[in-house]
Amino acid sequence: MDNADYVDVALRIANADLSSLDAVRAAVHDEPWWADRLAEPDLPVLRGVADGLRRTLDALVTNDGEAALAEINALLSAHPPRPRLSSHGGHHGIPNWHLHVAGPDAPAVDEVAAAAAWGLAQGVVQHGTTRWGRCEADGCDTYYLDTSTNQAKRFCSPRCANRMHVAAFRARRRT
Repeated sequence: MDNADYVDVALRIANADLSSLDAVRAAVHDEPWWADRLAEPDLPVLRGVADGLRRTLDALVTNDGEAALAEINALLSAHPPRPRLSSHGGHHGIPNWHLHVAGPDAPAVDEVAAAAAWGLAQGVVQHGTTRWGRCEADGCDTYYLDTSTNQAKRFCSPRCANRMHVAAFRARRRT
């Protein structure tokens, strides 16, 4: 994984429905190594991580850098990454060099928690504190990272943007 992937893990966990093991597995489906190993007892830990991620993202969205700093450091302290260089997954004898945030014997929940904490920290390092947002679509509270050139993103996805634009268009036509 690279740092962008870890940022994605943080956002997926923050935005995930963590009410059941199936929902958690769906949130980390891109990493079957984690999804297949997560178990019911891991849910309270992941819910706590998600709460910390949301507090951090709320602080970033409201431009409270000090609170974001404190929350990220609390997450990193509670779920410290233990970086490990790996080369698996290469092709034709060429290794795929990358970092993991936990050892090969670490429980999946530890790796997911560390990856989310590390990802949010790396996201702030790479993108600063002003590119984080929360979807403005009615009924959507999804957090996102705005990597657009002009930093004008207001919605988490084209689906939410289109839904709101269509609703605004229809409202204008009614008047």
